[in-house]
Amino acid sequence: MSIRIKLLLSYTGMLVISLVMFGLTAGLFTIAATGDIHSIRDFYKVHYQLNPLTEQEESIFLDLKYLAKNTPDELLNKQLLVDYDFKLRTVRAGLYVRRESNQVFESYTFHQPQLEQNLPPYDLNNSQIRNTFNIGERFYAYAKFDFLYSDGAKGSVFVIRERSPFAEVTRRLLPILLFILLGVLVIANVLLYRWITKSVVKPLNLLRSSAERIQEGDLRFALDLRSKDEIGQLNEAFENMRKRLQESVQLRLQDEESRKELISNISHDLRTPITNIKGYIEGIRDGVADTPEKMDKYVQIIYSKAVDLDKLVDELFLYSKLDLKQVPFTFEPVNIVPFLDDCIEELHYGLEEQGIDLTWANRIEEPTWVLADVEKLKRTVLNIIDNAQKFMDKSEKRIGVSLQADQHWVTIEIHDNGMGIPPEALPHLFERFYRAEQSRNSGTGGSGLGLAIAREIIEGHGGKIWVESEQGVGTSLFFSLKRSTKPGGPRT
Repeated sequence: MSIRIKLLLSYTGMLVISLVMFGLTAGLFTIAATGDIHSIRDFYKVHYQLNPLTEQEESIFLDLKYLAKNTPDELLNKQLLVDYDFKLRTVRAGLYVRRESNQVFESYTFHQPQLEQNLPPYDLNNSQIRNTFNIGERFYAYAKFDFLYSDGAKGSVFVIRERSPFAEVTRRLLPILLFILLGVLVIANVLLYRWITKSVVKPLNLLRSSAERIQEGDLRFALDLRSKDEIGQLNEAFENMRKRLQESVQLRLQDEESRKELISNISHDLRTPITNIKGYIEGIRDGVADTPEKMDKYVQIIYSKAVDLDKLVDELFLYSKLDLKQVPFTFEPVNIVPFLDDCIEELHYGLEEQGIDLTWANRIEEPTWVLADVEKLKRTVLNIIDNAQKFMDKSEKRIGVSLQADQHWVTIEIHDNGMGIPPEALPHLFERFYRAEQSRNSGTGGSGLGLAIAREIIEGHGGKIWVESEQGVGTSLFFSLKRSTKPGGPRT
């Protein structure tokens, strides 16, 4: 059974139970107020049956009716009529007797000059002996009996009781009010059912259809999140799950694309030196290197390509282990200033031969300690400087090293005055095998693994690496390391 049917049945049940409880409550109040279980029946008889009189008034009326049938002239006896009127006044009613168009007796209870004109006409068939009438804003209930006196004159006897205007209006409108009340209950339940259906069933149906779309592999949609209630929170959690799943799928597709690109790049970078080596070996075998000078040149080229191939395999192997977190780091206290002095001294002469000036741009004198894996940190500095010297395009080539330290971090900047990097290439600079020069010409760039390895090493130290560049001006590559407050002490 669906939730919609259950809601419909429950609201219908609540409507029936409400009506029953309303009736029982009204009955119990009536019994409690009157102290008589038959008062409910009397209430109905008094107000809604043809008899508009109470039981005592009806009893007196029946006595008068008996006199009118058997000894009608008795109703001309003033004293008898006064006695009956006295009995009626004790129950807040009154007597009225007429003969033809003349009044025989009128109770003092009424004080109503227009009473005679508003009484119903004679009806000797007595087809309607009980009814109500009103004079202005005063309402009266009556029981009458029309008869003939012994001389044939028409006569009537009335037992009249004044009713409350509010009670009379209520009595007349009560069926309509009950109908309106029932209508309000039904309409309220229908509106409540529609509201619950709209706020509960509809979002659940939306959630079900969304789950079916995900089951079919469709993640390109969004749930309409409007409500903030429990159902809205459930839909929000489902929407977050869909987004995470979509991101996971996109990441998987991106990884697959990266894997294909990685295989393609590896194949290209390995095939190029191998092809060169094969070509020069075939030249030697075919006798092209027919002089000692040519032979020496061919052998040197083959050796150089073999070294490049070995370096590429070494970098690829190192990056693979770093990426899989399989390279252990051996941290030790390092004074970063003398460490960089050693790196500059090691590279200075080699770069000087290429016309590149490698110096300190901002050297601080006080000891600055960090915890670092010396070999891997040195690999990072060499990779950055090696990458910088490949893109020098000015006659005066400079690479500067700067150092800044605060309470928690030490930041090293390696700046060059090379050609700079295009802005669109900056976000991808530390990706594996990425090269801003897309032709992958070995003459203008490396394997594309140097900066990727540098990023893995710096992140392995808990630091960050980033780059700033302006085309035609130069590039600054920064990396930060956590500072140690004292040699051998814990990192802050």
